Amino acid sequence: MNSIPYPPPRLIFWESTAGCNLACIHCRRTTVADQLLAQDLSTNETFDFIDQVAAFAKPIFVLSGGEPLFRPDIFDIARHATDAGLIVALATNGTLIDSTIARRIKESGVKRVSISFDGADAATHDIFRGKGAFDKALAGMNYLREINVSYQINTTVARHNIDQMPETLAMAKQVGSTALHLFLLVPVGCGVEIADDQQITPAEYERVLNWLYDAEIEGGIELKATCAPHYFRITHQRRAEERRQGIVRERPSSHRRQENAGGNGHGSSDSALLHSGRHAMNAMTKGCLAGTGVCFISHRGQVFPCGYLPVQAGDIRKQGFREIWQDSTLFNELRNPSLLGGKCGACEFKQVCSGCRARAYGTTQEYLGEEPFCTYVPRTVA
Repeated sequence: MNSIPYPPPRLIFWESTAGCNLACIHCRRTTVADQLLAQDLSTNETFDFIDQVAAFAKPIFVLSGGEPLFRPDIFDIARHATDAGLIVALATNGTLIDSTIARRIKESGVKRVSISFDGADAATHDIFRGKGAFDKALAGMNYLREINVSYQINTTVARHNIDQMPETLAMAKQVGSTALHLFLLVPVGCGVEIADDQQITPAEYERVLNWLYDAEIEGGIELKATCAPHYFRITHQRRAEERRQGIVRERPSSHRRQENAGGNGHGSSDSALLHSGRHAMNAMTKGCLAGTGVCFISHRGQVFPCGYLPVQAGDIRKQGFREIWQDSTLFNELRNPSLLGGKCGACEFKQVCSGCRARAYGTTQEYLGEEPFCTYVPRTVA
């Protein structure tokens, strides 16, 4: 056991079930069930896991899937987590939300709902999600709006929608979304199978992230890049260039939080952030948080650094969660930037970026290898 405890996780994603009513072509899962499975954690097992987490941490607890609304006990679980002091979020495709479900979401204490939109219009979104998914998700969002439940839009950026980012941002603002989170496709699960068709190039990643920086400066909505740790390198580069040019402009509070964050992604203000409501879901600290500020629990209780890095750190059916978080060899390796290989290991931005460990693993089978979708050449390599 480590003599000095590592800071507790800021975000825990729990895959409540593998069951889902859709079969999205970019899902991280290689198989999607159309029903609950015998291997799913039971209600009581989930309650026990939540109690273990709450005993030493108060993270944002994301009910994910599959489709979490597939679970008949999902609202009991959300209420248990809320009562335990966790900030509960629900990640859904939105198509199953009606007026009754929206009311139950609110009553269970869920603070924010994320709804997946992979295009600014039905034609684009439904390429990934299936015919009719766009309109059903919009309808679900409307039910949430009617009872004042906060919601955000999650968009997976791929070749079919990369040129729709301005329109997607405009749509997010128009429908009253609290935030727009962009997910950069990771080649794992089904992502491996569609990588050739939908994966964008490293140069396109760079272009999207520079667009995001400009859009975030303009304001009007919370913006965040996920599975794109090199955005943190870009923000440092862009701000340095602005200083050289004498450009002075107000930066989003998320950027200021990044400047104050520690090397492990846990800034001194994290506790306040996690209880501050609006910005708790959008705290910007450092790049890849897999195993450092984030972890993922599968529907079977397996613990992973994130939902896209399929290397197991432990199993909550066999070990206590706190023990896994503190003592996992995998997690401790991911917390040590000096172990990074390739140009990530030589990069002067590795403390704030670290490269996407899942993308490195999906490409090279080395989770400490270099980020394959980064165009930057470190000064020591150039």
